[in-house]
Amino acid sequence: MTDTTLIDRAVIRLSGEDVRGFLQGLVTNDTAGDLPAWAALLSPQGKALFDFILWADGEDVLIDCEADQAEAIVRRLSMYRLRRKIVIARDQTLAVHWAQEGDGPLDPRLPELGHRWIAPAAAPAHGWKAHRLSLGVTEGVTELGSDKTLWLECNAGELNGVSFTKGCYVGQENTARMNYRQKINRRLVVVKTDTDPGDAAMVFYPEFGLAVARVRVEALGAPLPMGVVIVPDWLKAALA
Repeated sequence: MTDTTLIDRAVIRLSGEDVRGFLQGLVTNDTAGDLPAWAALLSPQGKALFDFILWADGEDVLIDCEADQAEAIVRRLSMYRLRRKIVIARDQTLAVHWAQEGDGPLDPRLPELGHRWIAPAAAPAHGWKAHRLSLGVTEGVTELGSDKTLWLECNAGELNGVSFTKGCYVGQENTARMNYRQKINRRLVVVKTDTDPGDAAMVFYPEFGLAVARVRVEALGAPLPMGVVIVPDWLKAALA
């Protein structure tokens, strides 16, 4: 199988002095635990700035991220590096790969997303975005927004994107408060629609007849003016 490379993803390598400890105080997930793990950098208010998947490569950590956001993520992390002996740079020798079936690690968000791994680039993969959206999983700045959507509204609790036991990180206070109060008023969802919903959606994909929208929880049980919400089993369980 060679048609596996996700060409809109990039790999950032962090190497040097205690890179896991460096990330532990910044990102939403527990970098001391098993990797891969889905995580995010948040604003101090707990809103998503960038989301990505973290991988272990010996003592190094690899960040599987949107290619368009890679340089912005490098700059953001470098702001926090201060005098630490850590190198943060895009690794052009590696690429992100995906296959719906096969061997290798399962996507840490949801097993049904399929298999995901890091390796030198091969031929481009086909069908990833449609498959992901069909399962109601959103990602990236286009769908989550940048400093627009609270991390738990991105379904991070249900998709293994946050640790509530790891301690402090940027945006932790508001995220922990929302979880403690169980007060998530809105959710990012995928909506089946034939027409462009305009400002009512974060993004519209006419090729799939799908949009990503931030919707109040009480509205998820009925059709919306823009279309029908996809409510997968993993989200149904959270709303029950």
